[in-house]
Formats: sequence, C-alpha cells, structure tokens
Amino acid sequence: MDAAKEPADDDRDPAGAPEPQRRVMPIGGAEDKLGPSRILRRFLAESGGSQARIVVCPTASALGPEITELYEKLFHRLGAAEVATVRPRDRREADKESLAEAVGQATGVFFTGGNQMKLASTIRGTVFGDAVVAAYRRGVVVGGTSAGASVVSEHMVGYGSPGTTPKFRMVGQAQGLGLLPGVIVDQHFAQRDRFGRLLNLIASSPDLLGIGLDEDTAILVTDESELEVVGKGSVFLVDMRTALSDAATARGTAPLMISGAVVHFLPNGARFDLTSRSLVSYRDHSAVDPLDLPEPTHDLVRISRQVAAEGVDDSVVARNARRRRRTKEHKETT
Repeated sequence: MDAAKEPADDDRDPAGAPEPQRRVMPIGGAEDKLGPSRILRRFLAESGGSQARIVVCPTASALGPEITELYEKLFHRLGAAEVATVRPRDRREADKESLAEAVGQATGVFFTGGNQMKLASTIRGTVFGDAVVAAYRRGVVVGGTSAGASVVSEHMVGYGSPGTTPKFRMVGQAQGLGLLPGVIVDQHFAQRDRFGRLLNLIASSPDLLGIGLDEDTAILVTDESELEVVGKGSVFLVDMRTALSDAATARGTAPLMISGAVVHFLPNGARFDLTSRSLVSYRDHSAVDPLDLPEPTHDLVRISRQVAAEGVDDSVVARNARRRRRTKEHKETT
C-alpha cells in the first residue's frame, strides 16, 4: 500500500484497524423518487449499492401501509439487496430487542418524513434508538427525509411557525438522536418559508450552527465534520457566534434584532468544513446519469405525491392539487 494511503495513527482503534467512517445524510424532504433519484441513489451507494441492506423506519408518518410500500419499492427499484421496515408505534415497541437485531444487520437506516416530535419521542433512548446510534458509530449510514432529517441532530426543531422574519416564541426546540452535535437541521426550508424559525433558534443558542435544507436537497456529513451538498436546491447555513442579538430580552411576538450573522448558501457539489465553519471547495456536478428503469406505476406516482405533501398545511395541498389539475386540463385542450 502506498504510504500516503496509510491511515494516521489517530484513525486506528487499539487493535490497529482503521476507525469506520461515520456518515449521516439528512434530506430536505420531497426528494425526487421517480426521476433521476439523485439523492436516494447516493444514499443507496453509501449503504453498499447492490449489496445494501436497508432498514426503513416510517414511525414519523401519519400515513398507513402506503409509505412502507413506497420506500420498499423505491429502494428495490434502485437495486438494494434487501429492504426491511421497522415501525415502532410507541416506546414499548421501540424497546423490543427484535428491532435492534434488524438494525444490527443493516448497512443503511432510513427515516421517512412526518412528525419529528413523534419520531424523537418514540425512539430516543430506547433499545431501537440506541441501536441506530450504535450502528452509525460502527459505519452504517443513517439517512432521513423531512422529519427524518431533523431527528438526526442533537438539537432539533420541535415545532414552529413559518415566516422570513425571526420573532420571539415562533419556534420550540427538542432533542434528536444526537448523531450531529453542534447543529440544528431544518427541512423544506425555502419552500415552507422557515428562515425565521431557524434564525430564532440560532440567535437563542449562538454556539450552534443552523442548517436549512431545501426540498430535493441533502447533505452527506462524514465524521461530524465534512459536509457535501447533494441535490437540486440549496443548503442555508447560519453562524451567529460573533453576531449581536436581542433574543435574550425579546418579548411577546416582537421581531428579533440580529446583526453580524455569517450565512452561506451552498448548492450541489459544495463542500463545507463544520469544524472551521468554512467553505472547502465547490465544483458543480449538476448532470445526473439517467437510470434505465421501468416507468413508475400509477400507484407509485400517487403515493409519492401523498408522501411529499405530508406535513404541509391542507390549504397548500389543495392548492397544489388544483394547479396540477388545471395544468393537465390545459395540456389536454391544446
């Protein structure tokens, strides 16, 4: 082996073997499922490609068997060797050893979207939750979309209101699984106007780094330090370690004063160092190799739309449905 390739002494365990890389892949929600599937393909590749054994956890979702069916079909369609679903519905189920055994056989663990408070309160500190943390530490890639993205960080958005302007009491914080210390991850970021609530949380805890993920956009974080952006949108990062804010004295629903925050907008191909909080490199990789896959079935398309809409205000869902219907009618008459 080339000497330049030898792992450093600090990267070896006492027995002399190199430490496994720890990888986590939060996704901003509404990831492309039926087209090039850039993000899901990357997650599968990190999990072992055609040898991947994926455990899907849809606990956060309010949907029924359809969400389980969706991700099982998607990962099989992309070439995974095995896909299993583990769905504890309460903490008693999450404490079953059989669930930990399923995670023990996995090369990738994937959390679906839904309600992150439901997910965190069900699995954090249970046998299943601890098994996911242990799997991550031994090199199993852990991914999650929407609510599943929020839960991987140590601190997470518990609930909050949309809006561009940060205001006092517009958001609440909760604890996640702790795979990403020192950050707060938010999702559906630009699409659901979540700038204000993330800025609010970071103003109140300025030692943390705020990370906002657009839809169909993900970050792959290696060893809690190396961040790579993958996907169609942008990743917003806010650093307030040297900023001034009145978050500690604000009252009611008053807008917060924030001055001197450092922000970054990072598109696909950007690499960022979470330790130094600085850009490492940027090389656009927008082109995506096409997939030679069969056309998705009508049911797969329908379920994908349901899942993408989960967590959105009902009026938004209805408006988008009307817009799709009008577009279809327009195409049929022209």
